Amino acid sequence: MEFVHKSVLFDEAVASLNLDDTKIILDGTAGGGGHSRAIAERAAQLISVDQDPDAIRVLNERLGSYSNVIIVHNNFANIKQILSDLNIQGIDGVLLDLGVSSFQLDNGDRGFSYHKDAPLDMRMSKSGISAADVVNTYSQEELADILWRYGEEKFSRRIAKNIVDFRQEKPIETTGQLVDIVKASYPKAKMRDSHPARKTFQAIRIEVNGELDKLDKALDDALDCLNPGGRIAIITFHSLEDRMVKERFNTWCNPCTCPKEFPVCVCGKKPLGKLPFKAVAPSEEELKENPRARSSRLRVFEKY
Repeated sequence: MEFVHKSVLFDEAVASLNLDDTKIILDGTAGGGGHSRAIAERAAQLISVDQDPDAIRVLNERLGSYSNVIIVHNNFANIKQILSDLNIQGIDGVLLDLGVSSFQLDNGDRGFSYHKDAPLDMRMSKSGISAADVVNTYSQEELADILWRYGEEKFSRRIAKNIVDFRQEKPIETTGQLVDIVKASYPKAKMRDSHPARKTFQAIRIEVNGELDKLDKALDDALDCLNPGGRIAIITFHSLEDRMVKERFNTWCNPCTCPKEFPVCVCGKKPLGKLPFKAVAPSEEELKENPRARSSRLRVFEKY
């Protein structure tokens, strides 16, 4: 299957980096190379990073002819190590397009989609614990906690109990089995709201890939690596990661820890940067072409 990824908020994300032929940019989620190609054509140098070995293969094919592109098989959470290995002291921009690529969703073998029966995998890097490991080895309490924290699933306890009951008879090995368990856990009246397995699959995927922990680390490390005037542009796809990005950017812009009743700041903590613009959502035109973009938001921070 060809690695195709419909990059959401494409023009807005590329434009937000204020590219010119003097800047060094890191694309931490390069995927099929859509953003990376556009950046490479405008910037002095691009470090194109992805943890998915399938993406790395495609990036080498699509960007191999660019002399200003370095392709790195790694996770963006390791940004400091990546730059250290390349002997790069600072960068002028970071782009993170979070979530699952269209290729990963549409490739049944990867197990990300609840619309296709496939092996229960969900590993973006194709290494480490899989979704099958999570549902077959975690305790009922751990499963319920994951579904609630990472999926905000109201029926987390019922789903967790049914997962444990099912696996006592046989292992849960496919996405289809998991979807059936979730459907059996849902009240019929709630089945019409959205696909009942959506939140469960999101939660387990986040757990398998450690997505929020890696984003948390990457945010602070990216700020440290950013040159003055550099920008961090992040496209999020669900409320948990968007909330984390929004709160971190706001803290950087307003780091003062003085009590609100103090007339002036005495803590001495100065703003680290600014927000060039408010969060950007996809246009109606883009949503017609790519409905998967509906929940996406672009947020940008510029370092002083």
